[in-house]
Amino acid sequence: MSQLIDISVAKEFMNETLSRVSREELIAIAADLELKSAFFQHHLQIDRIDRLADQELNEILRSVFATRRHFKKITDAQSYVQLKGEIKNLLYGEDKIEDRFHAFVTNLAGGDIGMKTDLAGELLHFNNPGLYWMWTRWMWDPGKKTGALPLVTTEGFDLHGEHAGEVYLKVGKGVAFVHSVGEAAEFQFISRSLFGTDVFLSCVYVVYAYTVLRMRMTQEFNKVMPGLPEFTRRLLGVLKLPQAV
Repeated sequence: MSQLIDISVAKEFMNETLSRVSREELIAIAADLELKSAFFQHHLQIDRIDRLADQELNEILRSVFATRRHFKKITDAQSYVQLKGEIKNLLYGEDKIEDRFHAFVTNLAGGDIGMKTDLAGELLHFNNPGLYWMWTRWMWDPGKKTGALPLVTTEGFDLHGEHAGEVYLKVGKGVAFVHSVGEAAEFQFISRSLFGTDVFLSCVYVVYAYTVLRMRMTQEFNKVMPGLPEFTRRLLGVLKLPQAV
């Protein structure tokens, strides 16, 4: 699998990251992802979803970068009962994961396709991080053809799919490939779990974003950009952790 990852490029991103943030801070971010996951797992148990209070569901939506400020687009477009039903089917339905993912994105009302795929990816990953991975637009945006994954994978890796469920599977392969070279790419110290890979990929995106912004934006604008730890925490939805369970 490692031949599909450009390890030298991955190392360069890691070195650039460490020039901006300490190893301890990256480890702390991964630890906060563990806390976020515990929050999701507590509230999204199969026998608990139907009994979730509206405010509890709002808190979950606010824990996702894509829906933090826009969750009302979703909650205003359908009842909480309908929303909980779609989440329950996504997480625990009997169909294949790619079919459940596609159904969730298709059936969920409110918000654009990117918001829906981001939400689906985070719900799956943080509820069951041992089985599912995250897909967000900063990892791979099919419309813009940009994201952290194509920055560290080789040109031979295909991230395209006929629908959102197929893309989710492709992203999962990409994440698995990146995770498999964590030691060689020198980011495994963050965490040996997939949360360490999440942190690394978010750093890849932030470093790339800084480079693009530095070329395109004014010096004054660049000065108000958040630092790497804050930017990364925002992308991962742990700038402000949800209330502890």
